[in-house]
Amino acid sequence: MIEEFLSEHIVVIEALKEQESTIKEIADVCIMALKSGKKILLCGNGGSAGDAQHISAELTGRYKTERKALPAIALTTDTSALTAIGNDYGYDRVFDRQVEALGVMGDVLIGISTSGNSKNVINAFEVGKKLGLVCIALSGRDGGAMNGCSDINLVIPSFNTPRIQESHILVGHIICEFIDKAFE
Repeated sequence: MIEEFLSEHIVVIEALKEQESTIKEIADVCIMALKSGKKILLCGNGGSAGDAQHISAELTGRYKTERKALPAIALTTDTSALTAIGNDYGYDRVFDRQVEALGVMGDVLIGISTSGNSKNVINAFEVGKKLGLVCIALSGRDGGAMNGCSDINLVIPSFNTPRIQESHILVGHIICEFIDKAFE
């Protein structure tokens, strides 16, 4: 089983090489926003929520090098907002209401969904686009509905959720590396 997992992981990671330009484009968009005094908002569900929080922490704290703290907010962490919005509006609205409250033109919204079909992330993109945010999707499988509602969709070419999630955090770390270098 271990050998099978490792082999699957290697195949998916190798396929990411074909998306180097998309990863670099995402990093450049984030760097441009941060250098312009804007922020990065992140959201996702389950393991993708964990990835959103992880990437946000790498930016507000540090990734590898000492640099100034950078503005990033995981929309998955405020339990009072999540439960109030979920109770009053439904779970499909937990992210878009926060984007409406916190997002400003020029911010970046990174939505993470292994299927590319998470309704609450898609709703956040719809509000984000209306407000002038750059909407970046990290998805998997065939990209799902995020293909039509994001400005950039990095699709992990796998139908295996754990391999997609592993790839998302790798991509997040690569983006953080570019950001670190831009703020040395």
